[in-house]
Amino acid sequence: MPFPLIALQAFELLRGLPPDQLAMAGQQMHESTFARRAIVIKKDEPSPALGFLIEGRLQAVDFTVDGREVGLYFVEPGDYFGELSIIDGERMSEFVIAVARSRVAFLPRGTARTLMFSMPSIAERVTTRLARRLRSVSTQRRLLGLASPFQRLCAQLLQLLETSGGGTITITSPPTHQEIAIMINASRETVTRAFQLLQSQRILRRDGNSLRVEDPGQLRAIAEGRREAPKA
Repeated sequence: MPFPLIALQAFELLRGLPPDQLAMAGQQMHESTFARRAIVIKKDEPSPALGFLIEGRLQAVDFTVDGREVGLYFVEPGDYFGELSIIDGERMSEFVIAVARSRVAFLPRGTARTLMFSMPSIAERVTTRLARRLRSVSTQRRLLGLASPFQRLCAQLLQLLETSGGGTITITSPPTHQEIAIMINASRETVTRAFQLLQSQRILRRDGNSLRVEDPGQLRAIAEGRREAPKA
C-alpha cells in the first residue's frame, strides 16, 4: 500500500519534492512499529533503508569500553536517520533504539540514494544536517570527559538549550531522567538528585512538560567548573 503523500510532506527532508518524486518514494516505503527499548537499527550492520520517524522518539546510543550505554542524539517525529550508512554503504556506527513506542517509515537504500544524489535540495539538507550532527556528537563526547556527573548534567542541559533554539531558556519535551543518565554516563538516581539540587537552588524549574532554566549563568559556571556543585 503506497505511503500517503500528505504524510510524506510532513517529513522535512522530503518537503518541496515534485509530486512524481514523492509518489515514487511513497510507493516504495514501508512502515514498522517498535516497542519501547526495541532496536530499530543495529550497530555494525549496513542500514538497508533510510528511516523516517512518524511518531514516538528514538535515541542513538553507543557503549563505552566498560559496557556503559551512552546516548548520542535523539530523533524526533518528522526527522530521519541512518543517512551516513546510506551514503557510504558502510556499517552503522551506533545503535538506534526506541525510547517510546514508535512508528517508523523506511525508504529503501537505492531510492534514498537516488534522491540524495539527483536532487540538489535534498543533498544540501543531508550534508548540512550531517555537519550539524557531527558537531553535536563531538560536543557530546567532550562532555563525557568531564569528571563530575553533576558537571556533565549541567553541560548537557546547556546543550539541550542550544538545540531548542537560540536565546531560549526553556527546554521543551526534555528527556527523562533515565535518558539523560544514558547521555551523561551516570545513574538515574544521580540525575534525579542533581535535578533536586538545581531546583532547590532556583537554577532550574519544571514548568509543565518543559524545563525552565532560571539562572543560565550559574548553570554554565557549574558546567565549566567555575562553581562547585550545590550541596544538599
